[in-house]
Amino acid sequence: MKIATWNVNSVNARLPLLLEWFHAVQPDVCGLQEIKCIDEKFPVEAFESLGYNCAVHGQKSYNGVAILSKYPISDVRKGLDDEEDDHARYIEAVIEAPKPVRFGCLYLPNGNPIATDKYAYKLRWLERLRARAEYLLTLEEMTILAGDFNIIPTKDDLWKEAPWLNDALYQPAVRHAYQGLKNLGYTDAFEAQLNVSGTPEGNRYTFWDYQAGAWPKNEGIRIDHHLLSPQAADRLFDLVIHKDARGMTHDEAKPSDHVPVVVELTTKS
Repeated sequence: MKIATWNVNSVNARLPLLLEWFHAVQPDVCGLQEIKCIDEKFPVEAFESLGYNCAVHGQKSYNGVAILSKYPISDVRKGLDDEEDDHARYIEAVIEAPKPVRFGCLYLPNGNPIATDKYAYKLRWLERLRARAEYLLTLEEMTILAGDFNIIPTKDDLWKEAPWLNDALYQPAVRHAYQGLKNLGYTDAFEAQLNVSGTPEGNRYTFWDYQAGAWPKNEGIRIDHHLLSPQAADRLFDLVIHKDARGMTHDEAKPSDHVPVVVELTTKS
């Protein structure tokens, strides 16, 4: 079972590229972030034509998350909790596969600049995510929290440390919060696969900025993650970072600055 995450940086602006990738890779489930459209403007029919069910939590021009699944989707939840938040950053659902999976797709706040409320909002959002993540473990289900976390977990997850020392993605409090999610009992799928077979596909970055030639120079960072509950981690078979997607073009459509990351779970009983 292939479960993907991809910050697409506008689903409609890049739709031809997305459909090309979905047709080639055929993920069973995919969480999209930064769809940048309201629910009614999401290209449901285009994905349904490829065999996907859609659950969407959109927002005009900014943010927005969606879950696409070849299996039926149930128990859809939009938002982390009852706290008022006008940002569409979290959607969760049960994927009704033969071995059901609870899948949370998230787009964590960027948080820059760090001397503003944007960073404080990021830290508050992380606290709310931790509360939800902790609750989900009590269900003892196969659970995956995936998406653009906007967190660089370690020094090894960036091309060069100096430019990021004052960035919200690499602050000690933010990295500590990410470690706290793992301390609850979640496994970073990339790190688990790294321990088994080395760097997947010879690369660990998932994002390359549009500026300063970051992509041609491979000046990237790893900020797109899958966190697996113990029940899901036990079934982890592989992880692939689809680096080639960063160079995709289609007519006037340019690639996202993120690439898809796909984990594969076994179907063992």
